Amino acid sequence: MVKKKTHDEADAVKDKHIETSENKDNKSEKEVGTDTKDESVTDKSGKLSDKSAEDKTVTPDKVVAEEKSIEEKLAEMQDKYLRLSAEFDNYRKRTLREKIDLTKYAAEEILLKILPVMDDFERALSHIDVSQDCSAVKEGLDLIYSKFSEFLKQQGVKEVDALNCPFNFELHDAVAKIPVQEEEKKGKNVEVILKGYYLNEKVIRHSKVVVGE
Repeated sequence: MVKKKTHDEADAVKDKHIETSENKDNKSEKEVGTDTKDESVTDKSGKLSDKSAEDKTVTPDKVVAEEKSIEEKLAEMQDKYLRLSAEFDNYRKRTLREKIDLTKYAAEEILLKILPVMDDFERALSHIDVSQDCSAVKEGLDLIYSKFSEFLKQQGVKEVDALNCPFNFELHDAVAKIPVQEEEKKGKNVEVILKGYYLNEKVIRHSKVVVGE
């Protein structure tokens, strides 16, 4: 009986020793996990703390630099705007003045070319009163007429054909109609009251005609 009891006690001591060892191992693992977690939290907290400190020290300088850059750009844009506004105002005034001058003196070149014809007319009129030769006066007037006709041709002005031509409302204005005996004259212009003219390809004045019917 004594011997059996001794073996039981020995087994109990052995089981207690094993349990104690397991508890120690579990405790060691928990402590290690706790330490690791605390360390990670500490590290994380430390990083956050460093970042906050960095934001507090760097951000104000960065904001000041950005504000200064924006102010410089704004001043540059305002300067460009003022320059462009002044240039446009000068351009507008200059073009307006040129337009007024162009309108005012547009006919200068043509008038200079007409003045010699006016000179010829004045000379012809001055000779009419003292001249006894009507043929000479007529020749002078014919010369002036030829010179003026040539001038008009040089400017692109030419006469619209009207006499004995079929009536065309795009070229002619009928001021009257008269009965005609000839069949071929019906619907045609039998008389021209006022000549019409082209300027290049544009009709600047319609011919005033009498149409036969």
